[in-house]
Amino acid sequence: MTCCPPGFLARGRRGLRGLAGVLVVLAIGEVAGRSGLVDRSYLPPSSDVLWRLALLLGDGGFLRDLAATVAAVGSGLLVALVVAAPAGLLLGGLPWVNSAVRVVVEFLRPIPGVALIPLAILLIADQAAMERTLAAYAATWPILLNTIYAVGEVDPMARETARCFGFGRPAIAWFVTLPSVAPFVATGVRVSAGIALIVVVSTELIAGGGEHGVGIFILTASGDTAHADVVYAAVAAVGLLGYLIDVLLRSAERRLFRWHFARA
Repeated sequence: MTCCPPGFLARGRRGLRGLAGVLVVLAIGEVAGRSGLVDRSYLPPSSDVLWRLALLLGDGGFLRDLAATVAAVGSGLLVALVVAAPAGLLLGGLPWVNSAVRVVVEFLRPIPGVALIPLAILLIADQAAMERTLAAYAATWPILLNTIYAVGEVDPMARETARCFGFGRPAIAWFVTLPSVAPFVATGVRVSAGIALIVVVSTELIAGGGEHGVGIFILTASGDTAHADVVYAAVAAVGLLGYLIDVLLRSAERRLFRWHFARA
């Protein structure tokens, strides 16, 4: 008789609790919409929204909008990773550089990407470029700060051991620092992915100058008050997209850095 691993059972229980929470929210929405407690033009029943969501996911036009949003998020996230990870290694490894630019970092970091949309409209004519730029800006900070923190947490004993064996600074950075920092960078990327998605959809909603994008679809659909289920379904698609991105990145993070999570 075989037994399931404890980790598998724990994940199964967490999944069932999550599913139960979703079902409760859907049941509340269904009852509120069907009973007349809330006007259906403001809150359609959950079943109508789910049916509309299924239709949207089978519609080629909506899938193009979804693909455009995903492309903007992915390109912005890639730019943020290319910029923030090396910058974090530099700032974390050289305290005097960190001190020199810390004020600038702490000044820019609290400014949300959404607040820069009006400025971006003035400076960037192309909608896709605007979305990528704002997504990259917003996604930079979690990756940068996680990298700086991780460099500071590298085991000094491991560095000294490598130095005693004759490793130079580049070799220590490659064989000691990078393996220690990489899991934290991956966590920063996962956090930044959700932030980038929020900024891209918000840019599409506010700027509204592009041809494709989920935010543009929601903005267009919101003009028809008789079909609120379309708006709710599109918003649910954004939430589902964010959840899937997080699951994929979390799975990749655990597979790539299995040793890190086992040690933790």
